[in-house]
Amino acid sequence: MKVVASSPEGLEKYLAEEISNLGGFNINTYKRFINFECDFETFYRVHFYSRLAFRFYREIASFNCYDKQSLYEGVRDSFDWIGWLHYEKTFNVQVTGKTSSLSHTHFTALEVKNSIIDLQKAVWNKRSNISLDNPDFIIHLHLNNNQAIISLQSSLESLHKRGYRPAVGNAPLKENLASGLINMTQWNGKVPLIDIMCGSGTFLIEAVHQLLEVPINTDQVYLFENWLDFKKDIYLNEKNKAIKKIINYEKIPKIIGCEINKKVFEQAKLNISLARLENYIELINNDFLELHLKFTSGIIICNPPYGKKLGDENELIHLYEQMGIFLKKNFSGWEFWLLSGNPKLTKYLKMKSSLKIPVSNGGIDCRWIKYLIR
Repeated sequence: MKVVASSPEGLEKYLAEEISNLGGFNINTYKRFINFECDFETFYRVHFYSRLAFRFYREIASFNCYDKQSLYEGVRDSFDWIGWLHYEKTFNVQVTGKTSSLSHTHFTALEVKNSIIDLQKAVWNKRSNISLDNPDFIIHLHLNNNQAIISLQSSLESLHKRGYRPAVGNAPLKENLASGLINMTQWNGKVPLIDIMCGSGTFLIEAVHQLLEVPINTDQVYLFENWLDFKKDIYLNEKNKAIKKIINYEKIPKIIGCEINKKVFEQAKLNISLARLENYIELINNDFLELHLKFTSGIIICNPPYGKKLGDENELIHLYEQMGIFLKKNFSGWEFWLLSGNPKLTKYLKMKSSLKIPVSNGGIDCRWIKYLIR
């Protein structure tokens, strides 16, 4: 089957590598998504092991589309809706892109819906209901260069929601972005990992789960279970392999998170407990300036406030100055990775970067910056 996977901006090539390792092939990389081909085993497997994808969409049809009439007829004639979408099943339609005469996504979605419903009424004299909150099918139409592509979304929820994080801070880092950023550091579990402002603990949880290849989302109900060609035996086999996977927690090195805010510290504690990592991640409810370690090397990560969603920019200058002085004094020989959404502030570290990778965090243009602490 042909599949599209949506991605955080900046992580596309890492998602492509991940999907390749899981069995996908003919992979192409674009801005904020990749497409690939796979068999059923791989399709089900990526839902349990892709740490970077937001969603998967299975392409089911494509046709030339110029206007309202070609859209209506193309939707109707390009796919076996009667075989796949019984009138007792609910659906909704989502649209991206446009053509010169189909520029309003809401109008376009209505036309797709009308085409399918009119076909159902012609065959059964009955029609599906539209459900926005809990549909059996999510039909996705993408328009580009007078070409329409219809896909089926495979999950109701975005796959970045792992289920371990009911408690988040004011500016939470999405789990798949955190996982991708850890991936970029090439941390392999052979040296300690420290988050000096760990917030709700997302970086640390994702780092451990990525290191140990812990399966995710095994308790979800997926929309692909409603598809006509759903292979239940193959799906259950992949799911059981994921559930029964033996995880070697002995591989985990020293992992520490510092969080000065007591309330946020308690959130991190809860999240780490729900991820079943309370015995492997050490949390410290204190200022990172109080941190003293005897290790000669390791990786420090940090997603500090940068004055966009949290903190006043002028007040943050002192924080960045303190951070730079502290790291150079206590962690010579370590790597430091900082997620920066404000280049004005990072200069107050007074440290020379060795790598800057563009990423988007919640719509904010950021850089994932590597420093070699001297």
